Amino acid sequence: MDSVADLPVEPTSQEGKPVVQTWELSKFYRTGFFMNKKIESLKACSLQVYEGETFGLLGQNGAGKTTLLKTLLGIVRPSGGRGEIFGRPLGDRAIKAKIGYLPENPYFYDYLTGWECLQFAANIFGILPDVQKRRIPQLLDWVGLAKESARKKQMRQYSKGMLQRIGMAQALINDPDLVFLDEPMSGLDPLGRYQLREIILSLKQQGRTIFFNSHILADVEKICDRIAILARGELICTGSIAELIGSPDIYYVKGSGGNIEVIKQWLPDFKFDEEGWQGHLKGSPHDFLSSLELMGGKLISISLSTSTLEEFFVQQLRDRHLTASQ
Repeated sequence: MDSVADLPVEPTSQEGKPVVQTWELSKFYRTGFFMNKKIESLKACSLQVYEGETFGLLGQNGAGKTTLLKTLLGIVRPSGGRGEIFGRPLGDRAIKAKIGYLPENPYFYDYLTGWECLQFAANIFGILPDVQKRRIPQLLDWVGLAKESARKKQMRQYSKGMLQRIGMAQALINDPDLVFLDEPMSGLDPLGRYQLREIILSLKQQGRTIFFNSHILADVEKICDRIAILARGELICTGSIAELIGSPDIYYVKGSGGNIEVIKQWLPDFKFDEEGWQGHLKGSPHDFLSSLELMGGKLISISLSTSTLEEFFVQQLRDRHLTASQ
């Protein structure tokens, strides 16, 4: 099927208006016998998620990703700062009909079938029976559970992947403009991850705004327009993947000889040691090599220098002494 909505949805640009905004959002809990210990789950988090973009929130287990998501949804009240969704304060009931949510560990009444689960969710939203008759088969077909053996099977007999897919369907039953997904790939085998990733990509193509938490970086790299990294409750960087790890056509060169002052103009981060010079190339590799030949220099090596998202993520934590070993 082309769309889970009753009407086609036109894709929107990530440069659209902000759908989710927070300013210095924080959350702390008090623990201990006398409630005298303070644990900060969020520390002054400020971010924006734009209409039509897929935004990934990355972090280790315990970084505060779920706390931030639940605070945005109004499930948890912030201790400080403020936020808005669709221009309304967090927790505003008027916007909840426009939001879909798949928790990390969704709970279902396991004696219900997939069809009955979606019907139950539709009734909560007050969706009319005529609309349910159209939308439920569409959603089951879209998430690959339309066969009678799946839609009439009690969910206690569903695999982990089937449960995630029916969870995605219930998150879309109200045809939301904004979808929150909490660790949607967690615990899935490679096929299950692929199937769920394809569903998210289809939502992206429809122009829906998607906010999801994850620590599976390979999936994030394929799906997201922008990302943020959360560590110990603090946002340590935000931006597009290209902005954070570099574009795919940046080269790192090593060589010797030539006019050092000219070479420095080509290599903004020029370094020199006993083996020669090296650095990231600014400009055309072909033009640089021609210039190097004219000045009598020697090229030792040239290679693409873009790091992976995983390498960038680990380096950010190491730079701030936030790796698990610390």
